[in-house]
Amino acid sequence: MKRTAMTALQEEAPSSAVPAPAGNKTRVLVVDDFDDAREMYAEYLEFVGFEVDTARNGVEAVEKAQDGEPDIILMDLSLPVMDGWEATRLIKQDSRTRDIPVMALTGHVLAGNAEHAREAGADEFVAKPCLPQDLENKIRNMLKPSKIPGKGKQGG
Repeated sequence: MKRTAMTALQEEAPSSAVPAPAGNKTRVLVVDDFDDAREMYAEYLEFVGFEVDTARNGVEAVEKAQDGEPDIILMDLSLPVMDGWEATRLIKQDSRTRDIPVMALTGHVLAGNAEHAREAGADEFVAKPCLPQDLENKIRNMLKPSKIPGKGKQGG
């Protein structure tokens, strides 16, 4: 029997990673040109209860951010057509999408990249590879009510 990335993730998922009930799901846009990474993160996040859309390049990411109104965007920085740096800048400059949190993901962890990502508008910077459950925790922390713009400063 062929073992897929998702099968491996489900076997390794902590007991806390149980599927969430259907309903008002948090929408995540996963942007990565590497098919395996994009599919792995998307499948895991769906498994733990998020509604997931995907994009392969920066142009698709900007379009899907405008049309799909995700709650958070996971943005690879090294993308074809338009890189994640420029896509993040455009998303943060657009009044329709500027309040969507962007988590920059990259395998190029060079000195200064985290600061450059924040200058481009990213709200968080995460080095790849990142375990899917760690990514899930970062997403949930970023979306706590105290971190959502316009919400009260509640303890989270």
